[in-house]
Amino acid sequence: MNIEGSSQFKDKMQEVLGLIKTAGYYDFLRTYLRDIVEMEGFSQLRESDAALWANMSMLDDVVNAASYVVQKAQQMKDYVEGNLYYGTGEIAAIEKRLEFLRTLKIESRSREVRKRCEALLKEWAETRIQFP
Repeated sequence: MNIEGSSQFKDKMQEVLGLIKTAGYYDFLRTYLRDIVEMEGFSQLRESDAALWANMSMLDDVVNAASYVVQKAQQMKDYVEGNLYYGTGEIAAIEKRLEFLRTLKIESRSREVRKRCEALLKEWAETRIQFP
C-alpha cells in the first residue's frame, strides 16, 4: 500500500492500516486500493486511480478512519465489478464498514479500540436508516 503525504499523515495512516490488519481486512484493502494520498479538502475515492484521497482531519479518530477506508475499498470493489456503488449502492459499502467495526471490536486487544468500535456501532444503529 503506497501512502503519499506528510510524515504526520503517513504516521497516522500507519495506525489506521494497523487496525485494518488487526481485523484481517488488509488483503481486501490492498486488492482494491493502490494508493492513499493526502489532499486538502474532502476525502474521496478516485476510481480512475484506484486511490483514496484523504485529509488529516479524517485521521483524528483512527478507528472511524479505518472503517471509512474499508468502506471506500468496498466502493472500489463494486466499481471494478460493475455494481452500482453510489446512491443505493452505498448501502453495501456501509454494511462492509459495520462488518469491519464488529470484527475489529472482537479482534482488537485494546480496550480503547473496542470501546470506540462499540460507540461507532451504536451511532450507526441510531441513524434513521437501519443497516444489518
